[in-house]
Amino acid sequence: MLKRMLASTAVLALFALPLRAQAAAAGGSGDQVTLTGQVIDVNCYSTHQLSGAQHKNCATACANKGVSLAILTNDGTIYMPVSSKPADPQNSRLLAFAEGKVKVTGTHRMANGLHTIEIATVEAAS
Repeated sequence: MLKRMLASTAVLALFALPLRAQAAAAGGSGDQVTLTGQVIDVNCYSTHQLSGAQHKNCATACANKGVSLAILTNDGTIYMPVSSKPADPQNSRLLAFAEGKVKVTGTHRMANGLHTIEIATVEAAS
């Protein structure tokens, strides 16, 4: 009986290892980072290559209609703001900085090629 229990436990542990690795690869706890970049309107940036001060009014209007804002760093990486809370949209945190430079601290995670940042602080950057 004891051998069966030990064998069952060992088999279950072996099956649990890939699940743990998959959960870690899917984001896990993330890394604390500080990054600087430009707040962009994801739709206009990705479909029409529009960004910058001349695009501020459009980006603000789009964000107010629900188009996602994100942070574009100098190396071309786009960070999507996210929240660990369900149904907690993040546009309001970046709206005042639309098409401007920001310095953000928070938790960076990467899942399937998507960089995300759970914002702790955001401020204007020069």
